[in-house]
Amino acid sequence: MAVDTGQERTEQPTPKRLREAREKGQVPRSKELNSMSLLMAAAGGFLLMGESLLSGMRDIMSRGLSIEHARTIDKQVIVETLGSMLMQSLGVIAPILVLLTVVVIMTPLGLGGWSFSTKAISFKWEKIDPIKGIGRIFALRGLMELVKVLAKFALVAGISAAILLSMVHEILELGTESLQSALAHVANLCGWSFLASSSVLIIIAAVDVPFQLWQHRKQLRMTKQEVKDEAKETDGRPEVKAKIRSMQQQLSQRRMMEAVPQADVVITNPTHYAVALRYDQFSMGAPVLVAKGVDLVAARIRMLADQHGVAIVEAPPLARALYASTELNHEIPAGLYVAVANVLSYVYQLNAAGVNDEPPEAPDELPIPDEWTNVLKPDDE
Repeated sequence: MAVDTGQERTEQPTPKRLREAREKGQVPRSKELNSMSLLMAAAGGFLLMGESLLSGMRDIMSRGLSIEHARTIDKQVIVETLGSMLMQSLGVIAPILVLLTVVVIMTPLGLGGWSFSTKAISFKWEKIDPIKGIGRIFALRGLMELVKVLAKFALVAGISAAILLSMVHEILELGTESLQSALAHVANLCGWSFLASSSVLIIIAAVDVPFQLWQHRKQLRMTKQEVKDEAKETDGRPEVKAKIRSMQQQLSQRRMMEAVPQADVVITNPTHYAVALRYDQFSMGAPVLVAKGVDLVAARIRMLADQHGVAIVEAPPLARALYASTELNHEIPAGLYVAVANVLSYVYQLNAAGVNDEPPEAPDELPIPDEWTNVLKPDDE
């Protein structure tokens, strides 16, 4: 849990903060969007199915009110008749109920997505705290809710009054029509008036949805310290990362030292730099640098090479060039092929010479291109 340090929450919520909020059931929701969608769907459904719904209810009422008098004194008949009428009524209104159920489920998903969390329905004492309740009433959110209620009442009342005034003549003329015709006409009038009065909620929803999204982001804003703490928890604390890097370097250096005994030659500076090369003409296109180091690491490479009989050749410019230009387990650059070939040729001749043979002369001036001549300044040695 983050400690309140008194800092202002000026930072936008991180993806981790948003994910944790969703797990707690904190997602943007708009009651106005839900109400608007539900009423508009109900109005549309009534326009499409209103006539059949009213006709079906008329038939049910007609059958229910035309029971023979002799049968009304039989309780079993009454119960069966009421049960039958109830099932028929459910069948008539089922299509609209299914439509409204789908709308109720899908509308929230369009704004905040699917979110089911037991934490959101868990009991919290602060929810029944009267002081905090009064604070919520007079907060910006409470003020916004009051404005929305008043606006909805004014808009819906105004539109409804205007609709009723415009339909006075049609409503009065319903008495002159046949029952079937009047039912169809009533379904049409109710559907369109319901749709018109509900459509004004689009304005309320258009204002409420951006506000709810903004309010949700505002509630999840973080202080600079919270962002730093989260970054430490996510990426690891600096001291832990430093320890991991140190261990990785030690493992890498250990593997590097294990490769020195298999090297063909170690080229030195002679004391500051040391690089170990290995070459297999059957499996390698060019010599590979298997170890390199400076100062103490260079001394360790020279000691291992001496213990395992690996040739050590002093060639300061070449050692510096190889150290600066080649990474571990990578082939040497093409510009240093000739110089390294001269060194390997000397090493092969040295290994082939017998005990009583005159040792070959060590390479003196190695051809190193100008681009590699001063890769490391003398101060770096």
